[in-house]
Amino acid sequence: MRGYYIAGNWKMHKTVGEAVDLAGELVKRLARSGHRVMIAPPFTSLQAVGEKVRGTNILLGAQNMASAELGAHTGQISCLMLKDVGVSVVILGHSECRLLDGETNALINAKVKLALLHGLEVILCVGETLAEREAGLVEKIVVEQVEEGLRGVAPDRVGTVTIAYEPVWAIGTGKNATPQDAEAVHAVIRSTVARLYGAKAGEEMLIQYGGSVKPDNAAGLMAMKNIDGALVGGAALSADSFCAIVEFDAYQRAAG
Repeated sequence: MRGYYIAGNWKMHKTVGEAVDLAGELVKRLARSGHRVMIAPPFTSLQAVGEKVRGTNILLGAQNMASAELGAHTGQISCLMLKDVGVSVVILGHSECRLLDGETNALINAKVKLALLHGLEVILCVGETLAEREAGLVEKIVVEQVEEGLRGVAPDRVGTVTIAYEPVWAIGTGKNATPQDAEAVHAVIRSTVARLYGAKAGEEMLIQYGGSVKPDNAAGLMAMKNIDGALVGGAALSADSFCAIVEFDAYQRAAG
């Protein structure tokens, strides 16, 4: 039984004070959650939020990291710095980093291996653009990103990687893949992991969906066989909406 893993990516939102307030509210409201929960505030808030969630059931995540441990890399944040402030999970390969910052599969793979080397868990993001979807390239793009992202990752480390499928055209647009569309791609990802690492690894891999996840569509997505959680963007900026997604089963019962 894989269970559910809900992660909140706050992106470039929240001052330190605002981030601490939101984290404190989540700590109170999700204390009894039976699902795995992570929040990834901006770098500037990591230490303060880390202190707020320390000893709770909420994991502290980072939105990205450098591909080197240290050195002359102006503006970069290393895995050593992240661990120092209590980060245990790092999001890598997010579509905004791929498209806006030009991160390649090779660079993302280097980050994945470095993060795992230092004991950080990884959420590896994969997904196609609208043009790639309309050209019938969804499976090709996603399989390539999974293969290249995991290249050289040892079998005994792949279990600390979660894959997040995020169709680029659905991020921050209000559009989202139907549960059936998302499920089809998740099944391809799971079979790819099984081909690379064996059936057991494929079955145990946690695969999140990301792309305009909201309280009113979370339960439908989570009902799919191969969807094991969500990487939440805008809806993670409000305690009400994020808690409703984390507790999607209870929210569905209350709404029904």
